[in-house]
Amino acid sequence: MVISEQPITKEAFFDFIQQPENADHDYELIEGRIVAVVSHGESSASALRIGGLFTIFLINHDIGRVTGADGGYIVNGYPYIPDVAYMSYARQAEPEYDRGYNILAPDLAVEVLSPTDGDITPKVVNYLNAGTVVWVANPATYVITVYVPGEKPDTRIIGQTLSGGDVLPGFSIAVKDAFPDYKSE
Repeated sequence: MVISEQPITKEAFFDFIQQPENADHDYELIEGRIVAVVSHGESSASALRIGGLFTIFLINHDIGRVTGADGGYIVNGYPYIPDVAYMSYARQAEPEYDRGYNILAPDLAVEVLSPTDGDITPKVVNYLNAGTVVWVANPATYVITVYVPGEKPDTRIIGQTLSGGDVLPGFSIAVKDAFPDYKSE
């Protein structure tokens, strides 16, 4: 849900989110507009599943950290809250924050679509411009589209696997494992 129709600055965004009435809500700044991050059960379950799979992998391969839907990042000046994100220790040994948002864009961001999401293309483009790999997961269709900077999107479906590629080397899952509500026929 878009909160502000008129573009605002990053400073005005931070002033807005620091108001007491906004303390219990999550917001992003997308193309200068404040957008409320709205939770949805099915999307949340998929995000948690993907984040859990990342966590298990990272327990066994201590190469970075994972954050969930409360972990914000500054992506080309815009404060974003991906559903799941991965940051390698090689790129950032210790997180550094600006008003609760990591000052660096993540290595890998996972955005899980929900029925309340609008067009996320501007957000994906901004991630790509920051050098972030993006997975857009759609629980309604059981599809994950992988966006890698400088490459064509790669759509992965049930029956296929999804790998961490160069950004999360050695990580691989079956696409169906990202969707807890998927029932095989």
